[in-house]
Amino acid sequence: EVQLVESGGGLVQAGGSLRLSCAASGFTFDDYAIGWFRQAPGKEREGVSCISSGDGTTFYADSVKGRFLISRDNAKNTVYLLMINLKPEDTAVYYCGADYAGCASYEIDYWGQGTQVTVSS
Repeated sequence: EVQLVESGGGLVQAGGSLRLSCAASGFTFDDYAIGWFRQAPGKEREGVSCISSGDGTTFYADSVKGRFLISRDNAKNTVYLLMINLKPEDTAVYYCGADYAGCASYEIDYWGQGTQVTVSS
């Protein structure tokens, strides 16, 4: 059974930090790019960051560059998203997704259930 399980969300004050985890199972993790997405109330889901398979190239949305850091541990089948200097506009449900075609495709094969991040001002 394929699973992506996010964890690490919560309530934090503006300027604070959180580290999200995405633990994968049931597929060949090393072969997949893993992306983080978020969806705020009333808004469409947007891509936040992605890390490729193979060389681990990383990508970031402009809104999070310099504040978020994505990494992966293939030995643990886990991707992390370290978020610092959080802003109220970062409030959203954060999802991870696995994409065999790579970070540029946005053709997500598997989704996690999401974890809530709330940043208070």
